[in-house]
Amino acid sequence: MRRLSTPRFSRPYHGFTLVELLVVIAIMGVLVSLLLPAVQQAREAARRINCSSNLKQLGLAMQSHHAALQKFPAGYDSFPTNSGSGPPEAKIDPNTWDAAPGWGWGAALLPYLEQGNISQSIQSDNVIWDAEVADLVAAKLSIFLCPSVSEASDAFTVQDDSGNPLTIDGREIVLGRSHYVASHGQESCWGECGANSSGLVFSNIYDFTTTTVAVDGDVSRLADGPFYRNSQTQIREITDGTSSTIFLGEHSSALSDKTWVGVVPGAFTHPKFTSPENGPDAAATLTLVHAGPSGGELDITGFPIIHPVNFPTFHVGQMFSEHPGGGQIAFGDGSVRFVKEDIDLILFAELSSIDEDELIEEF
Repeated sequence: MRRLSTPRFSRPYHGFTLVELLVVIAIMGVLVSLLLPAVQQAREAARRINCSSNLKQLGLAMQSHHAALQKFPAGYDSFPTNSGSGPPEAKIDPNTWDAAPGWGWGAALLPYLEQGNISQSIQSDNVIWDAEVADLVAAKLSIFLCPSVSEASDAFTVQDDSGNPLTIDGREIVLGRSHYVASHGQESCWGECGANSSGLVFSNIYDFTTTTVAVDGDVSRLADGPFYRNSQTQIREITDGTSSTIFLGEHSSALSDKTWVGVVPGAFTHPKFTSPENGPDAAATLTLVHAGPSGGELDITGFPIIHPVNFPTFHVGQMFSEHPGGGQIAFGDGSVRFVKEDIDLILFAELSSIDEDELIEEF
């Protein structure tokens, strides 16, 4: 007797229909769009912490420099002259009176930043454009670089007033980059602190009254911040309080080139994008910025300018950060704070001077 075979039925295979696939893709797209900002914010938070850490180390190095030498470093070192004359090797710029050796505050901090090998190789009689130190001054040092900066962090070629490479003794000068700058105070003393024998300063930042002082190459007669040409600021001179005085801040190379090395006579800093208010400025802005108001700086209406971080003047001589909403600033006591770009203008000016007895409110 033959057995009847049991019929076998194959189960139908269910795959994705086109509609289902499109729905899945749409859901994944929504999830990615929701997650991407969070990932970007997390990355920026990490970069901001790294940037803050760099400034913290620079601020502590400032304290170590003062402990060792009883003064903070100069904004930059330059042959002192009250007439614009000096030996030929000083290379005195006839307009600004900037001169050799040119080493800036960043170079002075190298021994306190575990960069003693570079510092020891730079002799006190070298100038920053000396061929013997060309490789050293072009060094890329991470301590001077903020990871939030979108532009390249490599060394750059110093430019003249026309934007062409500046040459000294037949050589172009290439300097290591910095995304951090030192504060000159409220007043600026760039090109106008050379051959001009007098300078206009604001004697009162609240009513913008001015006075005229004789400069004769001595920037200390005009500067009201901790760093300037040949400055030798001591803690006891910061009567406004170190915790209420801006020392260092950010300046992204997306706006202009800055360096940890120093200042080259005849150099100019050029903005990388234009605004109604910005333009090239003299060599001191390779390492220094200021807050305003400054007697030599007025807006297109003739009104004094105060420019905190990211202020839309976009001057090469102001602080500029790529962190959303503001920038990191190191104060004289070594502390680092994030200062919002919408900070009160007068308050930012008050924080920038060292001894003008302003009453600083909380911020």
